[in-house]
Amino acid sequence: MSIRAILTLIVAAAAFSQAALAVVYPLPAADSRLVGENMEITIPTDSTLPLEDFAARYQMGLSNLMEANPDVDVYLPQPGSKMIIPHQLILPDTPREGIVINSAEMRLYYYPKGTKTVIVLPIGIGELGKDTPINWTTSVQRKKAGPTWTPTAKMHAEYAERGETLQKVYPPGPDNPMGLYALYIGNLYAIHGTNANFGIGLRVSHGCVRLRADDIKYLFDNVPVGTRVQFINEPVKATVEPDGSRYVEVHNPLSRSVEEFQSDSPAPISITAKVNKVLADASVNTREVDQAIRSRSGSPVKINGLIEEAAPAIPLESAATPEAQSQDDAIQDYAEQENIPLDNTVPSVDTAAPTADAQSTEEAEADRS
Repeated sequence: MSIRAILTLIVAAAAFSQAALAVVYPLPAADSRLVGENMEITIPTDSTLPLEDFAARYQMGLSNLMEANPDVDVYLPQPGSKMIIPHQLILPDTPREGIVINSAEMRLYYYPKGTKTVIVLPIGIGELGKDTPINWTTSVQRKKAGPTWTPTAKMHAEYAERGETLQKVYPPGPDNPMGLYALYIGNLYAIHGTNANFGIGLRVSHGCVRLRADDIKYLFDNVPVGTRVQFINEPVKATVEPDGSRYVEVHNPLSRSVEEFQSDSPAPISITAKVNKVLADASVNTREVDQAIRSRSGSPVKINGLIEEAAPAIPLESAATPEAQSQDDAIQDYAEQENIPLDNTVPSVDTAAPTADAQSTEEAEADRS
């Protein structure tokens, strides 16, 4: 295990103490986009925890864990079983600036100015038919602690159909569906928290971007007004690394219709011209590409040169027990075991705003919480 591999995965880095659970990666060189290492944990033999507890502990969305572990039980991961934590990823092929949101992988990337790092956070996005924007570049217009949520008439009707009654106004506080903090982007959408303990890594909102409480607080405290925000929807990412190695990372694409969502067949994959250029090289093993597209594991797969078994994940045993090591301790122990010294890393953009029905900003924000 190289020093780079160890250092590219930092959890709760000292430089970002406010992001208590954030995954912080040193930025690689400009011609490299592969970062991090996957981890492997063992579910405690006496565990009664749902998958969401492990997702929150390791700063994952549910979709990320389900792609990496397709047989996992969402309600009760099998005690004693192994689970992959997919912390290795390919950075989006975008400017390394501000916030980049890739709806397809349900991750938010934040590049703090002047730090040479990227912070990666899991998100919840818009339901089918109430989609989070794509191919849109905007900025943080304003920030608000303690946002108020005012459901629209349309939302009252939707909830009434389900036998639920909404308040006319939800005041600031822990019961507010927007959580405790909000970053308003453009005039119609927001990046905000939630009052639920489930739904990060799922399509659950009315179009806004949802984060866990610690994550939105970190962004609120650290992201300046005016910060660039770019939305993309790229289920397939690919990179050519400085040593010539080529990798592809495939996620399940977002369903585009109810029929597609309910179908037993996997949603079709679209390959962009930039990704196709990486895949079309003569050195690429097409069988590896086909397997990556079939499995859709959400983790980078090497597709050229000497194809070895996937690099072993950093082991982290019984991670959910009180006696378990912290991730920092696990990395330290692993480094000592391996005798590793730990000395102290653009496509064209459609800037047009998404289409929205004419309504007041307050109503639009409410309708997309």
